[in-house]
Amino acid sequence: MQLDPRGVRFAASVTTVVLALVLITGNGWLVLAQAVVFALPALFGMRLSPYGALFRVAVRPRLGPPRETEDAAPVRFSQTVGLVFTAVAAAGYLSGATALGVVATAFALAAAFLNAAFGFCLGCEMYGLLTRFRTTRRVA
Repeated sequence: MQLDPRGVRFAASVTTVVLALVLITGNGWLVLAQAVVFALPALFGMRLSPYGALFRVAVRPRLGPPRETEDAAPVRFSQTVGLVFTAVAAAGYLSGATALGVVATAFALAAAFLNAAFGFCLGCEMYGLLTRFRTTRRVA
């Protein structure tokens, strides 16, 4: 499956706002909701991304077709990484381990912001490194 990179950045922008609100409010339920948003595409495919659906319905028709597309696999992997960090953050906030919640949220926020502002997908880069490592190990 190929994705519109503008949609990926849109989703990262919404995620950035949500995670910033989590840091400001300390709301464990909000970060748990973001974990669910990450879980849907991570577990069931990018078609089920809530922010991706919002982009497809409300934003993309106003932009026209993308000049290029990108493979969904690295983006899906990055959703899985986001799921792990936000699940840890939710567990921290909701169990009273606020420092854990803050640190995990801050890491997820930093990754989302890098993608939203600069188009640098940290999870996608990790995916590329793991793929190369796996390929190198098979050859050796």
